[in-house]
Amino acid sequence: MFYVRPGPLNLITDIDGLRVGNAGDARLKSGTTVLVGDAPFTCGVHVMGGAPGTRETDLLAPDKSVAAVDALVLSGGSAFGLDAGAGVMDALHRDGRGFAVGPARVPIVPAAILFDLVNGGEKDWSQTPYRALGETAYRAASERFALGSVGAGTGAIAGRLKGGLGSASLVLPSGHVVGALVAVNSLGNTTSDGRRFWAAPYEIGAEFGGLGAGMPPTLADTFRTKAEVFARGNTTIAIVATDAMLDKAGCTRMAVAAHDGMARAIVPSHTPMDGDLVFAAATGAREGADPLTLGHAAAICLARAIARGVYAASPAEGDLVPCWSATDA
Repeated sequence: MFYVRPGPLNLITDIDGLRVGNAGDARLKSGTTVLVGDAPFTCGVHVMGGAPGTRETDLLAPDKSVAAVDALVLSGGSAFGLDAGAGVMDALHRDGRGFAVGPARVPIVPAAILFDLVNGGEKDWSQTPYRALGETAYRAASERFALGSVGAGTGAIAGRLKGGLGSASLVLPSGHVVGALVAVNSLGNTTSDGRRFWAAPYEIGAEFGGLGAGMPPTLADTFRTKAEVFARGNTTIAIVATDAMLDKAGCTRMAVAAHDGMARAIVPSHTPMDGDLVFAAATGAREGADPLTLGHAAAICLARAIARGVYAASPAEGDLVPCWSATDA
């Protein structure tokens, strides 16, 4: 089967020219994650959740004139977290990056946020911290980065378990690479019973525990989400990427297909209380990709990345829910 080989890092940065940086604050239980390209890249987006929070997503529509973006931001903080995009924009501007408009350069930085304002962290700021977190994450961008309770996943809650930042990649027989990056803060659950992930059929090796799929729960069990225990905001925000040559319409189609991976890994997903969103990025380094294969691979990568983010979450003082590692098998 074509999807059995991850890239060497099993991260979205297996795509040449992409880097990821994280910044978080343990006291806040929140943070920001930035994906930046060595050069501007093509991007699309698709939103399926009922409660999204976004910045600069309208310009990603195929009929809009901006052809490429400089970075993408995933952030905690609800609407406050959108300020992280401004911090990244400032840093890119200082680095001479951006869309040229006469003598001016305007960095293009779409962003999406998740709700982590009532997760046990201290949110008593007098000035939003997310602008500084955005610049810090941008400056930290590297091919290698941590997963779990870092960046936008610092204070995430996924159903009845602690959420986190996840990533995964696949190398296709054609040589094209597909990857995913996700902050998992879902209303729904990522495990079917105990510690067994809904995404288990797509696991490669033991990248999130190697426990295999559990017995399907009853229909009633699938509705036992964090909403049943306490009222708390949600949203899973993700980026899928490839080195294939795609236009904005092709990226948008890949983002649509990738939502299948979210639905496979989180039950229920795309609810009225989630702002579920997927960006899709293409660096354009390789021609000749099959759009159907790219979309299928993106969905598989995203399902695996979601499980990896929850699997890698680590405990911290003041947590309201347990980590996957602290639950019974």
